[in-house]
Amino acid sequence: MPVKLGPAGVPLSCKGRTIVEGMDDIISLGLETMEVQTVRMVAPNHFEQYWQAGVLANKTEFEMNIHGPYYSELLGNRVERGRSLAKIESTLQAARTINARHITLHAGHYGGMSPGSAANEQVANVFAGVVDRVAEIWHDDEDEFPVFPWIKDGTPSKIGIETSGRQELWGSLEEVLEVVNHVEGTIPVLNIAHIHARGHGKMRTSEDYGELFDQVRETIGTKEFYCHFSGVEHRTGNAMHYTQIKKSDLNFEPLAEFIVEDGGWLDITLISDSPLLEHDAMYMLQSIEKSRHRQLERKARENRRRALAAQTGTTPAALAAKEAQQAALRPDAQPSATPAETATEEKPAPEQEAAPEEAPAKEEKPAKKETKKASKAKAKAEEKNDDVFDFEEEDDDLF
Repeated sequence: MPVKLGPAGVPLSCKGRTIVEGMDDIISLGLETMEVQTVRMVAPNHFEQYWQAGVLANKTEFEMNIHGPYYSELLGNRVERGRSLAKIESTLQAARTINARHITLHAGHYGGMSPGSAANEQVANVFAGVVDRVAEIWHDDEDEFPVFPWIKDGTPSKIGIETSGRQELWGSLEEVLEVVNHVEGTIPVLNIAHIHARGHGKMRTSEDYGELFDQVRETIGTKEFYCHFSGVEHRTGNAMHYTQIKKSDLNFEPLAEFIVEDGGWLDITLISDSPLLEHDAMYMLQSIEKSRHRQLERKARENRRRALAAQTGTTPAALAAKEAQQAALRPDAQPSATPAETATEEKPAPEQEAAPEEAPAKEEKPAKKETKKASKAKAKAEEKNDDVFDFEEEDDDLF
């Protein structure tokens, strides 16, 4: 059950803003992957960073990925489609340089087309051309590339088609799976926040994730998954914007539970799209570890119950039922006090027994007259205490 986690971009906590420095910080956090963001354009002056990142990724076996332009128009007219493909070409060149394993791309708006087989066919044709172009870039026999051993010895990047989060965009789960099933070299990128939003908040339980991954496996026959995860604010089946995980109705715990309990067959890469980037990536890692600990504790209890059942001649189910009964009775027994505690409460302390005899003697003594100086000091102290008390009452009213 390999699970790799990392942020979508350079970590927020990284002092330097280069990709290589971001990789160093990600590795130091115990994360294993990163998705470089080229969502608008690829600047030529970034290619030195890309080359350094590729060398580091090759030496450390760090998984690099890259995200292409968001604003694609693959279903538009020839000019719009050509403009989008020019942006994608820059992303493909950068992906080769950084040794990216996955290239995430969008199809964009439906344009003048309607959802259906015609739109899916055009998207499939475009992505088939993108896959061919990746193979050409990766296996260019005219170049030696002595500093890029991963190009000669490795395999081309996989083209990932991401699910979209809005109804007017091509990229429902069914559309993505249909295209991936017909275009070799492509994979689905399951953006859980988008699937959740487009499904009106459908990803709630571990069973929901089981159905999702089973649907993908049955459709395209894969055990390797590339996923994005983030909190999301959504409305009427449309994603509005990403949020941190803890401030969304999309919880990560059910996915962590599924990965640990039923996801032994998964090979999954999880990219944090959250505004908190690496912080939520670490939160996801901790959630998976907590689920693993709960699983180990449950298995230990089951093993202990089986051993005890064998010794006592009963069944593990009977012992489990007895434990449940005892657990149900335990809260009722807590409030009751023990006899020792009752006796302690009824028996007064020695000082309390003697107090009534000493009290009259103290009352018979006349009180000393206070001096004027002492009276003034006492009055000031009382006024000061009254002021403080009044201020606190007013302060409480403010909240």
